[in-house]
Amino acid sequence: MQVCLNGARGAGDGTAVPLTPEAMAASAADAVAAGAGDVHVHPKTPCGRDTLSPRLLAATLEAIRARVSVPVGVTTGAWAEPDPAARVARVRAWPVLPDHASVNWHEPGAEELAAALLERGVGVEAGIWSGTDGAARFAASPLGPRVLRVLAEVTDPDPRTAADSARALLSELSELGAAHGRPVLLHGEDGGTWPVLRLAGRLGLATRIGLEDTLVLPDGRRAVSNAELVAEGLAQYRRGAAEPA
Repeated sequence: MQVCLNGARGAGDGTAVPLTPEAMAASAADAVAAGAGDVHVHPKTPCGRDTLSPRLLAATLEAIRARVSVPVGVTTGAWAEPDPAARVARVRAWPVLPDHASVNWHEPGAEELAAALLERGVGVEAGIWSGTDGAARFAASPLGPRVLRVLAEVTDPDPRTAADSARALLSELSELGAAHGRPVLLHGEDGGTWPVLRLAGRLGLATRIGLEDTLVLPDGRRAVSNAELVAEGLAQYRRGAAEPA
């Protein structure tokens, strides 16, 4: 179970969302204590925007690693640095390296960005979003067999249809051979978070949970922390695993 601490969320999403290195570290420590075995985080500028800044990324990683001993990964989303060449330059300037970084394969420059990460010894999570050409592009990538894992990211927020969207995405990955034999982490977002997480349990796939993906528990109550989401996520995963696949 990976914990996704904050995502692109900001102060308007509530005080539970950690935005400073210290808050991210404390939230990560509590989530790991609750059962998370991996951390995904979006380093932030002082005003709360996602960033690939070498200085801010280093501060975030150092703060989290002082509190936990599990792998820590970061985003490389285009919204944090829209220019593909500048994104690669940022990665090459990182003085402190994450254990892994997610690369959204439908975004411009994904191939070059993933190559730069691999050159530096950073594991690559290949983000394949439903509703994009990411699966087809990744299927043709010579870097496919070298990635750490595939993130099957279901963008359907409707709890009534998200599980079907997830199955369709997994089917597309399978038909194209786009997983390249790498492990798959399946997750949803917003209203689709919990149905997709339970499906991951049924299928025996890795998954994630955290305030990046959802602000609420399955019963609709507002989550007070990433740790609460992890604890509930593990319970829901076990519930899904007990159901027929």
